Amino acid sequence: MVGSRAAPVIIEAAINGATPRAANPHVPRTPAEIAEDALRCLEAGAAVVHNHNDDPVIGGSGRHATEPYAEAWRAILARRPDALLYPTMAGGGAHTHVEERYRHVVELAEAGLLGLGLVDPGSTNLGGADEEGLPRPVDAVYQNTYRDARHMIETCARLRVGVSVSTFEPGFLRVILAYHRAGRLPRGTFVKLYFGARPLSFGLPPTVPSLEAYLAMLEGTGLPWLVSALGGDVVGCGLARAALERGGHVQVGLEPFAGPRTPTNVELVEEAKALVAAVGRPLATCADAARILDLPR
Repeated sequence: MVGSRAAPVIIEAAINGATPRAANPHVPRTPAEIAEDALRCLEAGAAVVHNHNDDPVIGGSGRHATEPYAEAWRAILARRPDALLYPTMAGGGAHTHVEERYRHVVELAEAGLLGLGLVDPGSTNLGGADEEGLPRPVDAVYQNTYRDARHMIETCARLRVGVSVSTFEPGFLRVILAYHRAGRLPRGTFVKLYFGARPLSFGLPPTVPSLEAYLAMLEGTGLPWLVSALGGDVVGCGLARAALERGGHVQVGLEPFAGPRTPTNVELVEEAKALVAAVGRPLATCADAARILDLPR
């Protein structure tokens, strides 16, 4: 079994993503809103906070502005210097290159604001379903080549920051495991297992057999991992409980959440916190999370 059922649980709050206010009026979008919401989530029990700014992940210039992240994070860290924060990045393509796409991560690390870097080691077709339940005929691809992945991994190692690894498909994890076998993963690697809830048409479904498939791949690595249900409710569908019972951690928040409710990020963190207590595991503080992940700084 991968992970310890006695270990403290890291709750990560992914507080906005690309979720518009039309979908949930509580989603924070401005730097001030992000800072306020993140601080509330940390107070409620989250140890890691992930947010986007309003630069698009698909399309756009291929560059995320550093300052909106920095503005929000300075406000958070002024009150919670122990908080672990990390951003997203733009997808690749002919219009950009990985050095440009990753520049804001480097700048945030050099400013002393970055808690974790990020590695997205593969490409994914993005989009929901049409009225027939078929994948919408769109050209949205979140592109990351093997060269891109190597640049991200080597940059995080050079900057001495931990790594949040996005795993949208099993092939993403195979790339990371190759670096692990070669002894080339940076300290502080945290594997994020992203399951695709309906109507999404990518990723393994948020079920116990899907989780077990990933855990079979991770067996013997010692890498910490969490689960998230993109386009769903990770707690409500039972995936979070299955992960916690197997020694894993959990991501909640208004980036992955979808359903008939319009909860706040704090409400989702509190639901995860209650589940952690129900399965009999302690809750990780920010300091606990840094220790569990073996962050280099």
